[in-house]
Amino acid sequence: MRLRFEIRRSDSPWIDSVWTCTSEQVTTMTSVAGARWGLVFWEQAGRAHTSITGPETRTGTAPVPEGATFTGIEFAVGTSLRGMPASALVDGGVVLPDTTRRTFRLDGARWETPGPDDVEALVDGLVRAGTLVRDPLVNDVLRGHRPAVSGRTVERRFRAATGLTRGAVRQIERARTAAELLAAGGPAADVVAKLGYFDEPHLARALRSYVGRTVGQLREGAGGAIALDLDQRLTS
Repeated sequence: MRLRFEIRRSDSPWIDSVWTCTSEQVTTMTSVAGARWGLVFWEQAGRAHTSITGPETRTGTAPVPEGATFTGIEFAVGTSLRGMPASALVDGGVVLPDTTRRTFRLDGARWETPGPDDVEALVDGLVRAGTLVRDPLVNDVLRGHRPAVSGRTVERRFRAATGLTRGAVRQIERARTAAELLAAGGPAADVVAKLGYFDEPHLARALRSYVGRTVGQLREGAGGAIALDLDQRLTS
C-alpha cells in the first residue's frame, strides 16, 4: 500500500468533509475536479506545511511525496475567506508562510494546527473571528430557493462566493456523484437517467474531464489512487 486516503463527513455547516492521507513512498494521485476550496496541513521529514487549495475545474495529477502525512478540510460550497477573492484560488492555491508543527498563520492571526478530530473546533474559531464568511443568498440558492433579486445578481454573488458559475458547480458535482454511483456498482444507463446525462457518451466525456476515469476503471477500482469519496476508502 503506497497511499492511504480516508474521508469523513462533518456535521459543521461550514465543512463538507475532512480527509487524511499517509504516503509510504513517492507516488501520484488523480486530482478530481471539485467545487470547494480547502485547507491542507502536512508534514514530511519533520517539516510542517499549510496550503490553501482552490476549486478545480478539471482533473489532473497531483504528486505525493514519500513519508508525508496530511490532514485536509474541504469547505462547504459558498464558504469563503475574508479578504481573499474566491476567483484567485480557482485551479490554484496559496502556500501559507510561517508554519510550524504546532501552529499556522491565516488572516493575520496564528492558529493551532488541527489533527483530524480537531478540525471542527478550528473552523468554529475561524467563524467567530470572521475569517470564514458566507453569503446567505448563495446558501439559499444551493437549497433550491429563488431569491427576490435578478438572475444576474444571483450569478454575480454566486461567483464572488465560490469563484465558479452555478453551471460549473452543477457539472462538477454531477460528475463526482456519477463516479461514486459507478464505483458502487451502478449501471451506466441508470446513472445517465438518474443524473440527467444525454447518453452514455455524454457521461463518459464528463468523467474524463472532471474525474479522470472511465466507467470501467471506476467499476474495477483501477487507475491508481484518486482523491474521491468512493467505496474503496483505501487506495493504492
